[in-house]
Amino acid sequence: MNCTIVIKDEVNCKIEGLDLNTRKKCEKELKFFMPYAFHVPAYKLGRWDGCVSFFSVGGVTYVNLLDRLLPIIMDNGYSIAVDDKRESTESYEFSAVDESTFAHKVWPEKHQMVGEPVVLRDYQITIVNKFLTTPQCLQEIATGAGKTLITAALSERVEQYGRSIVIVPNKDLVRQTYDDYLNLGLDVGVYFGDKKQLGKTHTICTWQSLNSIKKRFRDGVDDMSLREFSDGVVCVIVDEVHQAKADVLKDMLTKEFAHIPLRWGLTGTIPKEEHAKTSLQACLGEVTNKLSASELQDMGVLSNCHVNVVQLKETAIYNDYQSELKYLTTDKARMKYLSKFIQTVAESGNTLVLVDRIASGEIIAENIPGVTFVKGAMKVTDRKEAYDEINEATNSITVATYGVAAVGINIPRIFNMILLEPGKSFVRVIQSIGRGVRKAEDKDFVQIWDVTSTAKFSKKHLTERKKFYKEANYPFTIEKTDWR
Repeated sequence: MNCTIVIKDEVNCKIEGLDLNTRKKCEKELKFFMPYAFHVPAYKLGRWDGCVSFFSVGGVTYVNLLDRLLPIIMDNGYSIAVDDKRESTESYEFSAVDESTFAHKVWPEKHQMVGEPVVLRDYQITIVNKFLTTPQCLQEIATGAGKTLITAALSERVEQYGRSIVIVPNKDLVRQTYDDYLNLGLDVGVYFGDKKQLGKTHTICTWQSLNSIKKRFRDGVDDMSLREFSDGVVCVIVDEVHQAKADVLKDMLTKEFAHIPLRWGLTGTIPKEEHAKTSLQACLGEVTNKLSASELQDMGVLSNCHVNVVQLKETAIYNDYQSELKYLTTDKARMKYLSKFIQTVAESGNTLVLVDRIASGEIIAENIPGVTFVKGAMKVTDRKEAYDEINEATNSITVATYGVAAVGINIPRIFNMILLEPGKSFVRVIQSIGRGVRKAEDKDFVQIWDVTSTAKFSKKHLTERKKFYKEANYPFTIEKTDWR
């Protein structure tokens, strides 16, 4: 029996000529139950089986997932032909980077190595060169490894073939990445909010701004499509790639950007859910390298840390998680106690407090004079000023929402990090701790405070976080406290 793999572009393909039984086996191989399905009306009503599949019964799938399908197809007795319909099959060859790639440039003001040459570390050289030898892949690189410099080195090598697009998760990282590219002498522009710099060799943007281009073109508000925006682009780099599990970004990478041949992703945290990992592989490729925070700590690149779990004793009982969380993070008496706790911790150095709700941050700010509360509504420039002030301050207290500060922000001079009810998301917890373990001239250790509760759901979530801490090799202790 014969079948044909029709490669449509750099991402998508279709397998033609398979019998129904083989197609069903392929579908089952790449089919995953979605954990949130229990809460979706369509599932409750029996209209949806709660699953997502990366292979349709019609044979449509993704090039990067073929390695999981080919054994099934061959075991069913098929000979395989390939029909490559890609726009270009050009091969890309890059010269390797070394420590001197950017040595003609120096670190700018406010950098802890200001005035010194920009020298790539050994592990950064390894990471970049692994990417350069694999056109599509992911690398799981811990927060604090210098991913912006790694990204810049990749963009610099790509220039000989065309443009690059760098997708970051938030506006703060757009500005941070842009500043670093500019300092390294790269022709760079940004595209987010009201800043739309087109015609540059490298463009830094958020997935939200890209989605805006798509919507405006679809609605006839603007005549520039995503395909036009990506004209001449040969490389897309996704920083903090765990965000790529969002359906919006997945659609862009597998549709409008499907013609882009070089596809690289970096993150400190590959999601643990199988469907999320498979989605990332479909969009960008396999995970080819890992560098953990504990390895960077052993190298002396990151500060060591200790997680102090403070479990407040509770008598309140709630039937659902949201009701319990509202009490734990907004009850005035409890938050007053926590505010005093935060002030005590901050006596030993700059302290960053991460909260899930704006209301929590507002209560803390009311209870503690002089606290800076950073939230999404603030302008990017104001947030940057707040972060810069931390790096100059002593015993300061900054409160921020997880959404604003838990991903990608560079604030080295944090000596204490307090996580208020961080939940059970592996990505959120590990990324949040990543804010604290960055090293500074006067800091090589950070205290992490995991503030939680003995309440039903909070206790379950702590059980999950303890697994995360063990996996990351973060030492931790647990202390139960009667706060009343």
